[in-house]
Amino acid sequence: MFGYVTICEPELKVKDLKKYRAYYCGLCRILKEDYGFMGQMTLTYDMTFAVILLSSLYESQTETQMHRCKVHPVKKQFMLTNEITSYAAAMNVLLAYYHMEDDWLDERKMSSFMTKSLIHKKAERISGQFPRQSGAIRKWLRELAVCEEEESTDIDRTAGCFGHLMEELFVYKEDIWEKNLRRMGFFLGKFIYIMDAYEDLPEDMEKGRYNPLKDIYGQEDYEERMHQILCMMIAESTAEFERMPCLVDVDILRNILYDGVWSRYNKIQMKKSEERGK
Repeated sequence: MFGYVTICEPELKVKDLKKYRAYYCGLCRILKEDYGFMGQMTLTYDMTFAVILLSSLYESQTETQMHRCKVHPVKKQFMLTNEITSYAAAMNVLLAYYHMEDDWLDERKMSSFMTKSLIHKKAERISGQFPRQSGAIRKWLRELAVCEEEESTDIDRTAGCFGHLMEELFVYKEDIWEKNLRRMGFFLGKFIYIMDAYEDLPEDMEKGRYNPLKDIYGQEDYEERMHQILCMMIAESTAEFERMPCLVDVDILRNILYDGVWSRYNKIQMKKSEERGK
């Protein structure tokens, strides 16, 4: 469900692209240092966005480092880290752990059981450190599971579960920016969930899997309605972003929010256009 909140590389300046990759590599390194290889495997673009956003909002003191890694063993990579990188790394691991726990409980996936077992102690430690976020992840993933069990087609309800989960993760501090961060995270979370459902729908219909969009699939105005819904979600999220005093890396953040989040949607439309042409 993750991977939608990323950059639109062709529209990004070279210096900003280099900096974005430095944040991404920095998050990857902290995941490896704090949680080992399995923690590193939870790395997402979405949490990289959270690092850049919160670092800009709180003007965090960021450290520049140069390191080699398995992906880039020859040349040292430029990396940026701060206290928010550590926070995002913890949330990455926590999200992955509870997601795998739900997969095990609901579908008895042995791969999920094995992976969650490997990071169980680390997830317990994070839960103790961040009880608010941990509780919210558990609560809303279970509520989402209930929606799936009921085969709910209430898009607002199902997407809202993931929205509530994301809003809690965006609240790094309970301060004057909490309300803005909550609304921004909530609507961005809904966008992610709906975008994921939209992308998966044809395959889900073919394989008989649950998808909250199945009742409106095939309707004459389906594509138009989906575009409107997605636009509404991201518009609400970006409106909250613009109310916050994010000055550092604002070009990267706007690239993601106004262009990058639509990358997968645009690819889907191109594919559909090609199929119609054939």
